[in-house]
This record gives sequence, structure tokens and C-alpha cells, in this order.
Amino acid sequence: MILEIADIRIQPGRQADFERAVKQGFDVVFPQAKGFLGHEVRHGIESPERYVLLLHWATLEDHTVAFRGSPLYAQWRGLVGEFFAQPPLVEHFDLIGRSGAPDGTAR
Repeated sequence: MILEIADIRIQPGRQADFERAVKQGFDVVFPQAKGFLGHEVRHGIESPERYVLLLHWATLEDHTVAFRGSPLYAQWRGLVGEFFAQPPLVEHFDLIGRSGAPDGTAR
């Protein structure tokens, strides 16, 4: 499994609209994407214009080739792109260790 982290800065005062657009994307667009396994959306406390999206993919290519090369990517960018204050920083990660459960409870 691959973790995609998208660090997004949006325009000030547009949080509610951005959050609605992101929800629509995860309700409508991503369930159709090959290899998409799930997501989390985090909102910055100290930086209210900052969001971090954590997306789980079966393989790197499911995101970088299949999703980005599909009409779904254009649909996603059409929903959220207008809110960006700058281009998002997107990187991919392999899991090498974990402590605790994803929901924060102890194992």
C-alpha cells in the first residue's frame, strides 16, 4: 500500500467551500478510481488555510498513472483547483512501521 500526502494551501476564508468540494470528490470521484483504498482529510489548527490529504493507494501507479491519466483527475481538479493558493505539494510514502491503531486507540 502507498500513502499519498497532499499538502494543500487554500485561499483565506474559503475553508467551508473547499471542505464541501473535497467531500464531494471523496464521495463521487475517488470511489471510481482504480486502486484507491481510502483517505483522511486533516485541517491545520495553527494554519487554517492548510489541509493535508492522506490517500491510500494499492500501488504507486494506481495514483500516478491510472488516476492522473484518467478523466477522474480532471474532475477532481475541477472541484478543488479553484481554492488553491499555490500548487499542492504531493509526495508518496511506503509504510515501514506503525504504533497504535489508525483511530488513535492503543493496540
